[in-house]
Amino acid sequence: MLASVAAVIAGLALLIWSADRFVDGATALARLMGVSIMIIGITIVGFGTSAPEIVVSITAVLENTPDIAIGNALGSNIANIGLILGVTAILVPVPIASRLFKTEFPLLALATILMAWSLYDLSLDRFDGLLLLGLLIAGLYYLIQVHRKHPADYAREEHEAGVQASEMKMPAACGWILLGLVVLVGSSKLLVWGASNIALSLGVSELIIGLTIVALGTSLPELAASIASLKKGQPDLAIGNVIGSNLFNSLAVIGLPALMTGFEIDPSARSRDLPVVVGLTLLLILISRFPAASPRYLTRNKGIFLFSAFVIYQLYLYYKFATG
Repeated sequence: MLASVAAVIAGLALLIWSADRFVDGATALARLMGVSIMIIGITIVGFGTSAPEIVVSITAVLENTPDIAIGNALGSNIANIGLILGVTAILVPVPIASRLFKTEFPLLALATILMAWSLYDLSLDRFDGLLLLGLLIAGLYYLIQVHRKHPADYAREEHEAGVQASEMKMPAACGWILLGLVVLVGSSKLLVWGASNIALSLGVSELIIGLTIVALGTSLPELAASIASLKKGQPDLAIGNVIGSNLFNSLAVIGLPALMTGFEIDPSARSRDLPVVVGLTLLLILISRFPAASPRYLTRNKGIFLFSAFVIYQLYLYYKFATG
């Protein structure tokens, strides 16, 4: 137990440090490549901070504990919207680029619906995996092409949001991204290992561990990266990170294990957790749409609303576990 507690503390400290370096490198890379911070957030940062979920899910399926994999993916999506965007918006308003409603948000909604459709029959097979991964590849390609056709729109909105420039050179930017990513993945894995051991010793079920401790632990890179982006005056990176991470969670974290082997799903994931993921995703898009005037923001009140939904969901899980 003592080793598990030490792992949690060390993992958290390394997570905070690596997130700061990772954001520095990612924002510098966006400037050097001439692309928007939003696109870097969706692709590089979104993938990088979703890497722990991918590793955990593949390991869980190979070890014949698929409920942890599904709980990890669903719980991470819930945490990304309710916890990460909620806390981020509470700390500082998050700007919402108008083009998100034409490209990124529709793709996020489509990915969430396709994931729900794949899970609805309570089983996953290679066909499901191919379908999910195919949408991920096509979707990311589409986003990059759209950005290349309309770079001025993103540049203008980032300028209005007060995004700061970076003087970092390409080798340093790539180096900090690589080092930050490696330490992010390693520290989150260390933290999840310690927290899962503590939970297992208390008799918590695999699905609940996946939905809570593992999902929260593997979402810590997103939270750390979002808070680090706020400290550096780059809140646009936060929502790009969450959109990208949820795309990878819905399509890769579930799709890759399904491509490797078929497995069954706990019915409670469909009846309890999947509706929360779909509902929060649609809620995020809806509240981001209003007010109609531009520029739009995720305000503090909206952040409190999202965070409250996350807290209610967590309390419900704990209640269900405590009452059997």
